[in-house]
Amino acid sequence: MTQQQTVFVTGASAGFGDAIARRFVAEGARVVAVARSADKLEKLAGELGDAVLPVTLDVSDPDAVQAAVHNLPEEWQVDVLVNNAGLAKGLEPAHKAVLQDWDEMIATNVRGLAHVTRALLPGMVERGRGHVINIGSIAGTYPYPGGNVYGATKAFVHQFSLNLRSDLHGTGVRVTNVEPGMVGGTDFSKVRFDGDQGKADKVYEGTTPLTADDVAESVFWAANQPPHVNINVIELMPVVQSFSALQIYRES
Repeated sequence: MTQQQTVFVTGASAGFGDAIARRFVAEGARVVAVARSADKLEKLAGELGDAVLPVTLDVSDPDAVQAAVHNLPEEWQVDVLVNNAGLAKGLEPAHKAVLQDWDEMIATNVRGLAHVTRALLPGMVERGRGHVINIGSIAGTYPYPGGNVYGATKAFVHQFSLNLRSDLHGTGVRVTNVEPGMVGGTDFSKVRFDGDQGKADKVYEGTTPLTADDVAESVFWAANQPPHVNINVIELMPVVQSFSALQIYRES
């Protein structure tokens, strides 16, 4: 890294976001660490020091997003935005899914990501540099039973990222979509199963999944390519995960 970066990371209090914040700070960057949990953010800032600016924010609140970005200290001009905040809720088929779960995923994974991006983009374009890194998922490309709205939100992230690249042509602002497969060691599956740790653990039983650090490394790598290089999409899976055959229903 040739100069100090200021990196705005949403969902920074745990999982991918925590690992991403630590990876950048380890290389001398400053991080605006954004999340809903003030306590966890303060703990992160306590560990990493003045390199972290904690900002308590629910990205699904459009007015709060605008206020948070507007109130950033002038010297903390954002070079890299990492749209990491997101969640999956439930694995029920669409006709049995809980609508509140759908609404929560759309509010965070789609509207929150879009509003944070829109709030920070004008400054990047004005400065003629910047990088938007979105955390998507292989679920945005490959369907699976119960993935319904979660997969659809990540398909939005994929297409939004590509369209941003087109819109930002000639501005000097880069866009990358990072799409991980199975990742263990985070609260992702615990959240999906409403806190049922047993169900969450079952997902990873007998596997060696990716880690949050693996995802953080891909984000850091993409952000630190030479200025003339744009990494459009990174898709990564653990070796234990690949592709299964299409489902066939056979009448008995």
